[in-house]
Amino acid sequence: MSQDRPRYWLIKSEPDEYGWDDLVAEGEGLWEGVRNHSAKLNLQAMEVGDQCFFYHSREGLEIVGIAEVSVAGIGDPTDDTGKWAAVKVKPLRKLDNPVTLKQIKAEPRLVDCELVRMSRLSVAKITPEEWDIICAMAQGG
Repeated sequence: MSQDRPRYWLIKSEPDEYGWDDLVAEGEGLWEGVRNHSAKLNLQAMEVGDQCFFYHSREGLEIVGIAEVSVAGIGDPTDDTGKWAAVKVKPLRKLDNPVTLKQIKAEPRLVDCELVRMSRLSVAKITPEEWDIICAMAQGG
């Protein structure tokens, strides 16, 4: 990785379309189909080894696992214009205790988290501090 410290992200998917169990079954998934400019910039900024919270949107509204970027800098194969980005991710581990959006919103230290501030963003930045807080919440801390 070229950055001095690890970078973290949150990727959202509807569990009935592509959930955590689907990623685990595949072993590696292509994160494509994103059509939001802020999310695209986040996808383009991802590097191999970056870690991502896997968030179930619409149903569940919770972080259920941690994935790792396995291939970065891919053009989105579902895009004929060539302007949208994609990455591949591999599952690292399922969270013992999923962290719900309600829990995240109730945590004052996460008030500035992109998941809270930009709730419709499908690929969000997570700061190292936010990452540590959410990981502690997943461990019951």
